[in-house]
Amino acid sequence: MANASPHIEIRNLTMKYGHKLIQENLNFCINRQDIFILMGGSGCGKSTLLKHMIGLYKPAAGKVLVNEESLWEATPSRRREMLQGFGVSYQAGALVSSLTLAENVGMPLELYTDRTPAEVRELVELKLAMVGLSGFEDYYPSEISGGMLKRAALARAIALDPDILFFDEPSAGLDPVSARLLDDLILELSASLKSTIVIVTHELASIFAIATNAVFLDAETKTMLACGHPKDLLDHCDNPKVQRFLRRGEEPARTN
Repeated sequence: MANASPHIEIRNLTMKYGHKLIQENLNFCINRQDIFILMGGSGCGKSTLLKHMIGLYKPAAGKVLVNEESLWEATPSRRREMLQGFGVSYQAGALVSSLTLAENVGMPLELYTDRTPAEVRELVELKLAMVGLSGFEDYYPSEISGGMLKRAALARAIALDPDILFFDEPSAGLDPVSARLLDDLILELSASLKSTIVIVTHELASIFAIATNAVFLDAETKTMLACGHPKDLLDHCDNPKVQRFLRRGEEPARTN
């Protein structure tokens, strides 16, 4: 269960591309060990918000606080230290095609630790085993399936045992069975690593299956319309846009 103490706080955040407003007046907290969903329709700014949270885009206004420390007001060296506590899995996986899975997963360990090659290999094998890819260390990304690619990207994201994991559309492009297996893996990683997890997704099945909390972004009003557990929002939020999103086609929600 998530601990009710803030790990990340978004305070009065405004996001822009040049003069184009993406979202404004964003205010919410992500508690420790939350599985927190950034949800909303296409084009509402979910992935853009994630990029602000992982240090890729600077806010036009407002703050991203991690452990009550401002990410964007920190010195460059301190910001780098803060970012090393993050693990990120991008939508397309972003694995290096010319490297094996072991080399991809080992890259953060080689860059940011002083471990020996033997120690790196041992940790790489452990991380790949955690995502169900034991024995695939020497395979190349082109030699495995889409679902396995997603899991390999997760293995790289957890290589440094991060405090916070960020996933951008982790189940995009997967069939329903593979998507369910990936959701189960995220739940297992949450339980074993005790990390806070932030996920961009619009997949209802995943939202209802794994979320402990969520924020809903709206493309039209360019701000957040609701924040809370998705099942609570489904039952109690009276905003029609939130209800339409959560009741699309009255799809049956998965439960564990």
